[in-house]
Amino acid sequence: MTRSRPPALLALEDGTVYRGTGFGAAGDSGGEVVFNTSLTGYQEILTDPSYKGQIVTMTAPLIGNYGISVEDAESDRAWVEGFVIRELSTIPSNFRSTEDLHSYLERSGVVGIEGVDTRAVTKRIREQGALRGVVSTTELDADTLVDRARAQPTMEGRDLVQEVTRAREGVWTEGVSEKVFLPSPGAFEGPVFDLTVVDYGAKWNILRNLTALGFRVRVVPASTTSAEVLASGPDAVFLSNGPGDPAVLGYAHDLARGVIEDGTPLLGICLGHQIIAEALDGKTFKLPFGHHGANHPVMDLATRKVEITAQNHGFAVGEALFERGDVELTHRNLNDGTVEGLRHRERPIFCVQYHPEAAPGPHDSLYLFRRFREELVRHRT
Repeated sequence: MTRSRPPALLALEDGTVYRGTGFGAAGDSGGEVVFNTSLTGYQEILTDPSYKGQIVTMTAPLIGNYGISVEDAESDRAWVEGFVIRELSTIPSNFRSTEDLHSYLERSGVVGIEGVDTRAVTKRIREQGALRGVVSTTELDADTLVDRARAQPTMEGRDLVQEVTRAREGVWTEGVSEKVFLPSPGAFEGPVFDLTVVDYGAKWNILRNLTALGFRVRVVPASTTSAEVLASGPDAVFLSNGPGDPAVLGYAHDLARGVIEDGTPLLGICLGHQIIAEALDGKTFKLPFGHHGANHPVMDLATRKVEITAQNHGFAVGEALFERGDVELTHRNLNDGTVEGLRHRERPIFCVQYHPEAAPGPHDSLYLFRRFREELVRHRT
């Protein structure tokens, strides 16, 4: 029996309004509207804490066709503020599926809208930059929603990490799953390393892959100080992905500086990469519409190999950092030329802007986790 679903509107701050049909939760929600170019992986996108504060538009036209699977979650809940799609598949075809997308979003309190011309939304964002917006199934007056879109806070200056980080520290114990494409811990010879992960919104597949490489992973809240992190004597520290503006995270910059001054090896991904750059006195800036998707080409400047990467970020690291000489650019985005990775020439510090743990893929960059382990072996010896 076909469910009756309400009309819905997506209103942007520039006055553009898109009409469609609501699905998921009833109500309304606002945030920065971005587009994601992934063909698969909508569940991973929904549960990625880095999307806190954002309404996600999927460019792939059919969403929901393989349902929702417990194993595919990247956190314990959905974080997006709203979900915009062209067409909803109401009958999932997947033996792993436990729930359809509409029911999952309804249970998660996420407002969705389908029937929208997502190509038009994407083109508008590419031309004008990321726009604030509101999606609603309850308020259908276009002018009212446009005004509410203009009242939404901008992403610049927002600390969203405190809304997604864990409340207390814990040891990650989940074993290797089908989402890990690395050998099991037993396949690695040599030392087992104690790794402290600072949770700014960490995706679970990062922790899975680190565990698969033989790390003992302890995860701590974002508010943890460098003294508290270093007190346990970790072999290395990892700064995770997360949402919001990296420039305003002074507590995170202080933690990174403390680890750097101590000489403990440091790795960062996405927001962690930006935090390390800020701690090294670099600057970050807002991209026009960000990088969101699983098909972004990045060149490893050491090997000249091009990797297809998964990305989700709205800020980037400025070039001025590399003028000082002790910090080396390691990876560059081939779409817009922005910084995608760096390393310190004298200290064991490495970071990349993209997601090597990409779930569901691509997996071109998984070697970075192995490379980090090899660097730790060299550092210890």
